Amino acid sequence: MRRPVPLILLTLLVIFQLQLWFGRGSIPDVWRLRQQYQTQLALNTQAELKLERMRAELRDLRDGMEMVEERARSEIGMVKPNEIFVQIAK
Repeated sequence: MRRPVPLILLTLLVIFQLQLWFGRGSIPDVWRLRQQYQTQLALNTQAELKLERMRAELRDLRDGMEMVEERARSEIGMVKPNEIFVQIAK
């Protein structure tokens, strides 16, 4: 009678190899996930750059409008509705 141990070990080896190559967490699966990760990193970088450009544009618009309003107030005496303009001579 043959010993069953080598047959069991061989069966386990085949099962583990199948898991390594075709199962969840297999080598091709890890390669695919790595590629998805790199793609997502590139997309995130592009999104961060776009967001920073939009933030800079928003700052420019906000600061720009404040500068325009300040200049209009000082040069032509612009006042807002329900606001009283008092000029003090130096």
